[in-house]
Amino acid sequence: MSDDDRILIEGALKGDQSAFKALMERYRLAIFHIVMKIVRDKEASDDLVQETFMKAFSSLATYRSEYKFSTWLYRIAANSAIDHLRKQRIKTLSLDSPPEGIDGPMDIEVADESFNPEKDLEERERRISINDAIDSLPEKYRVVIMYRHRDDKSYEEIAEALSIPIGTVKARIFRARELLKKKLRPGH
Repeated sequence: MSDDDRILIEGALKGDQSAFKALMERYRLAIFHIVMKIVRDKEASDDLVQETFMKAFSSLATYRSEYKFSTWLYRIAANSAIDHLRKQRIKTLSLDSPPEGIDGPMDIEVADESFNPEKDLEERERRISINDAIDSLPEKYRVVIMYRHRDDKSYEEIAEALSIPIGTVKARIFRARELLKKKLRPGH
């Protein structure tokens, strides 16, 4: 971490508003670019930049100085953008008031996906097993796997968020997948 960042973070933790402002000015444009690449909407990106700084400053005390401040901040920004997209995808349909079609109200047919306890238990155990395997990975492999498979990030986005070369991202993902295959192999 640069000395400038360290001094500003220490000031911000003590409540120095000018330190907060300096950190925001230093990283605002980079965060905007990261968020804009993900959400592709200027207004939403502007809001998400503000949200990123609010989240970062409210949890600044949890920041660990062995990591680059910019990487920590970029990760918050990327996660905020991804959460925003997830919320946008959630569309609900009221069963109480059916949608209007050209010829009046439309009937809605809802599939009967009856609860299957055995299938549900198997699926829950499989998810727990996969999550346990991912959680047991060394940090550098766990982070890239989470970005790639949970957050659907491109190699370029991961490289940018973690401030590492794209080749390193690919190598870590490959190694993480190999470790997961070993951990998830029956009888392991």
